[in-house]
Order: sequence, then C-alpha cells, then structure tokens
Amino acid sequence: MSGFQIFIGVTAAVILFLHGLQSFSHELQAVAGPVMRRWLARVTASRIRGMAVGALATGIVQSSSAISAITVALVDAGTLTFRASLGVMLGANIGTTTTAWLVSYKLTGIGPVFIVIGALLGFLPTKARVAGKAVFYFGFIFFALDLISAALQPLQTNGVWQAWLSAADDPWSGVAVGILATALLQSSSVVVGLAILLVQQGLLPPEAAVPIVIGSNVGTTSTALVASLHLGPVARRSASANLMFNLGGLVLVAPVLPWFARTVTRLSDTPAIAVASAHLYFNVGIAVVFLVVLSLMHKRLERFDQPPRPSEGPV
Repeated sequence: MSGFQIFIGVTAAVILFLHGLQSFSHELQAVAGPVMRRWLARVTASRIRGMAVGALATGIVQSSSAISAITVALVDAGTLTFRASLGVMLGANIGTTTTAWLVSYKLTGIGPVFIVIGALLGFLPTKARVAGKAVFYFGFIFFALDLISAALQPLQTNGVWQAWLSAADDPWSGVAVGILATALLQSSSVVVGLAILLVQQGLLPPEAAVPIVIGSNVGTTSTALVASLHLGPVARRSASANLMFNLGGLVLVAPVLPWFARTVTRLSDTPAIAVASAHLYFNVGIAVVFLVVLSLMHKRLERFDQPPRPSEGPV
C-alpha cells in the first residue's frame, strides 16, 4: 500500500471519528441539553461541587469543548457565576480523559453493538427513537476508531514513518503538535485517541505521545475562547481562565516533562495505559493546584479583561 493510500485511509477514518464525536455530542445535547443546562446552572460557589459536575457532564457528552462552550454561555446569561464556572472548567478537563481510557483498554470493539442498538431504537414510535440517535453515534465513535486502527497498520512496515519516528524525539515538538492539531480539529478526544492508537500499534513510543496529549489540553481551550468573543466581559474572563489553567499546568510540568513521560511509562502496565494515565494525572494535577489557589486567582481574574472605564471630559 502506498503512502498516499495510507494517508487517505487514515484521514477518512479520522473525519468519520470527528463526525461521530460531534454528532454524538449534538444529539445528546438535543435530548438532555435543557436538563444539563439547568444542572450546570444549579452549581453553587462550591469549587469541589462545580468540578465534579463539570467532570461528570464532560464524561457523558464526551466533549470538554462542548461543556466549556455551554459554561461560557451560561456565565454570559447570568445563570452561572464566574466563580462557579472556574470549577466546572477544571472538572471538564478531567472528564475528557474518559475517551482515552476506553481506547487504552481496547474497548473500541463495542462500537458495532451500540450502532445496532441505536438503529433499533430509531424504529420505535416513542421518545426512545430520539435517544437512539445518541446511542448510534456513541457506537459510531468507536467504530471509527477501529477503522483508524486498521488504516494505521501498514505504517508498521513503512520506512518513511520509521525514519520520521527516529527523529521525533523532541518533547516540545510533540506539545506543539498537540496544541495545533486540537485547535484545528476542535477536539482533544480525536488527538488523544489517535495518539493512543499509534502507541498501541507500536508506531509511536509513549514517551513521544505524552507531550502530544499535554499539548492537546491547551489546544482544546480554543473552542471556549472563540465562543466567548461575541459575549460579555465576564464570559470572556471564564474562557480566558480556562486557557490560563491549562497553560499554567503546561508551565508547571515543563521542567520535568521528559521525566514525567518516562516515569508514567515505566509504572504503567501497557504503553497505551501510560498515555491515558499521563492525560489523567496532568488534568487532576491542574485541578488540585488551582483549587488550592483559586481564592487568590479569583480576585485577580475578576480584574482581568474589565471593560474600559469611560473617560471623563468636559460636558
């Protein structure tokens, strides 16, 4: 198989994965969107509760980008306070790691089962047919991951790929790839899932995949930032805080990034689990650090992006 055929096959499978992820999130929000918005809006000023709600909501929707965008919109509408939104954002980063764990344990084979169940529910003359779409696309996500895995197999004997891997040992290149790819695809789940599949097939060492995963956490904040551009200053502060959390985590882990990647790999049962673990540890670490200092940061962030005061002049 030629390199061009491999490229087209992998690209097509990634597009299907991205479509399935976006459609699943859209259908689930169509079914449970109002309930989810009321649920998020009831989050109090408790940072721990807000983080738990954000993690659970993201784990269900499979998209931290969607939850972040919803949170920013709720802040702009005044139904969620700026302080409460910070905990939700931190929780969303943790919840997005669920896809990585499903892929690392090779549970992508469940895809066809959910596709069949979702299709059958679609034939029922009840409200279940609406939920059937979400079930169908949930299965479609993992079916697409299987397609990606099959499309990547020829790379195991591809000389060009092996030569590239021998040169791709710079962790900061991996971080840059993770940031740019996630900002472009608007989904950290796609980037992390692809990285884990490459590791599972021996096409990418886990030490090189971990920096990509770390970078994807920064890139995924772009969705909330873009969504907040046409909103009010408080909503922009929430989106900016989400970026600051992830950039702050990157700065903290930067001095020990190679050591962190090697240590997680050595302590994990398989290389794929090592990548999923690094994803989880990074996001939990960010949450713990910023929960501790959130009181101080809250006051600083309140002053960030304040609208300019009108200048006083002669009447």
